[in-house]
Parts: sequence; C-alpha cells; structure tokens
Amino acid sequence: MASIDKAVVENLLKGFIDPNVETDLVSAKSVKKIIVEGQDVSVAIELGYPAKSYLEELRETLTQRLQALPGVGKVDVVVNVNIVSHAVQKTLKPLLNVKNIIAVASGKGGVGKSTTSVNLALALAAEGANVGILDADIYGPSIPTMLGLSGKPDSEDGKMLKPKISFGIQTMSIGYLVDPDQPMIWRGPMVTGALQQLLTQTQWDSVDYLIIDLPPGTGDIQLTLAQQIPVSGAVVVTTPQDIALIDAQRGLGMFEKVNVPILGLVENMSMHICSNCGHEEAIFGQGGGVAMAAKNKVDMLGALPLDIHIREYADSGRPSVVADPDGRPAQIYKAIARKMAAKLAMRTKDYSGRFPNIVIQNT
Repeated sequence: MASIDKAVVENLLKGFIDPNVETDLVSAKSVKKIIVEGQDVSVAIELGYPAKSYLEELRETLTQRLQALPGVGKVDVVVNVNIVSHAVQKTLKPLLNVKNIIAVASGKGGVGKSTTSVNLALALAAEGANVGILDADIYGPSIPTMLGLSGKPDSEDGKMLKPKISFGIQTMSIGYLVDPDQPMIWRGPMVTGALQQLLTQTQWDSVDYLIIDLPPGTGDIQLTLAQQIPVSGAVVVTTPQDIALIDAQRGLGMFEKVNVPILGLVENMSMHICSNCGHEEAIFGQGGGVAMAAKNKVDMLGALPLDIHIREYADSGRPSVVADPDGRPAQIYKAIARKMAAKLAMRTKDYSGRFPNIVIQNT
C-alpha cells in the first residue's frame, strides 16, 4: 500500500481555518511538525494564544479530518500552546516579567470598559494564561470592588509592591493605596507618574498578559500613558449609539498616533435581553460597532448583551466569568479573549532579548 503523501496532509491543514486567528493553520505558522511514516500520520500544532476550552475540539476535528484521508493508518494529533512576547513601541522596552501588555480603552466613560477589562482578564486566565490587571483609572478605581479586594498590598523591601491576587489573577490599583472616600485631586503629571510607579514597582510574576484598564477619554493623560507604557496591542470598548462611536473613533486615532496596534473593537450593551420574557431589543441602536470596525479596517472581537447579571456580578466582587462560567456572557467574554490573544499572536514578536548589547570601548 502506498504511503500517505506529506503534501496531502499539509493541504488538509491549509484548508482548516482557525476561527480565532481567522486564517488557516499553515499561514498562522501553527503547524510545527508533520511526520508521515507509511500510512501513519503525526501532526504537532502549536497555538500562540490561550485556548484551554478549544484545544480538545481542535484536536478531535483535525484527527477526524486526517482519518478521512484514503488509505491512512494511525493518526496522532498533538495540540499545545506557547505564548510569547510581542513587539512594543520602538522607543520603549517590554516590562520585566510581563510578556504582553494589552491596553483596554474607551473614548468616553459609562460604556462598561472596566467590567469588560476584568472579565477579559478572568477569561484569559480561564483559558490557561497567567494574567495580571492594572487599574489605571486613578480618579475612579473600580477594579478592587469588582474583584472583591481591599487593603494595602504587601511589600517585602518597602520599595516593590506585591500584587494582590483574586481568582488567580494578579492585580494592582491605586484603590488599594488610598482611602475609598478620598478624592484624587491630581493634575495630569501626578497621575502619569503614579501609574508608572504602579506599573514598574509591582512584582509581577511571569505574566503572559497584563491588561491595563485605562481611564476613559482621549486627553493628555491617556495619550501620555499610551506613549510611556510598552503596549503590545490595544482594545477599544464602545456601545452601539452614535455618541459613543464618535468617542471610540478618537480612541482608535489615539493608538494609531502612538503606533500601538489595534487588536479590535468590543461592542458592549449591544442588545438588551428581557429577564422576564427573553425578548431582545437593540435599545442603543445596532450595527454601529461592525460599521466602525469595517471603516477602520480593524477586527470586531465580539458583542456583549446589556444583561443585569453582568452588572450585579461585578458589583458583588465576582464577575460573570467566575460567577457563572457556563452562562452566555461568560462564554462571549472567553470567545473575545481568545480572539484578542490570537490577533496579538499574529503580530510581530519581540526579539529584543535575543541580542546582546554591544559596547565599543577605546582601548
């Protein structure tokens, strides 16, 4: 019996579109090994993003497709994940112990950016990544409340802060350091200085993704942060109504100005679902996020419903992804998180650590 042609196996893998990166496995450089021994086929797939809930489905799908090849014998498919660092702005260097920083921004307040940030961080952790979240909203830090945390962080040497841990993710916020009732009456330079300290003087521990929940708006503070923080990619949160989309457009423009790649848009409060009858109604309009994504040639990562439980879970300190992991909102957050990380995996990798510093001295 003739051997299986390796090119046939490769073509089969070229025909499989990874729904998260939205391209085939070969083009995505996810195929690390194809071994053909007679009729037996062995394939190794490596994804560049966390996908714990998708790995077995992918393995079974590829196994079934390979088993359908005429004359094939034993089929062995191995799927694993390898998360690497990606390039940041050319004037900056990646942060120690943090592979990738993803900024989550909105052009205006009230669109659910912080709730989205927390749930995306928890979703990445649920998918198998080591995750941190930095609350960069100095004037209205809400991450501690959403994660059920309070009290000052520990410090072993009086200089570096240990991140507080909640549901397996590392967190830092100005909210841990000041009294909840104390107003933050700070000017822009003080805010950016404080955030730089929170970012660089926290002992982050082997973080694959650090989510930074930026303050709402596109003013001097946001622009300065976008210029000073080594960001691998950004996500913009909006709602469907025109006024939010106008402000979200400014957010997209801000990141383009500082050469931070946009990983995509998230449309929050996309559809209201009646808790009594289940009727769905687009009370804030519809299609705005999709149209904006198409106009700016960026990805639409997903849309979240206006669901009272999302707000209730966040207010109680147990966000949707951990409070109701099998619920529809949690599944949407996980799908968005996988797609967001997959889009980053397709970006330019960081090679700065591979090259030694060359020093020329007069001798």
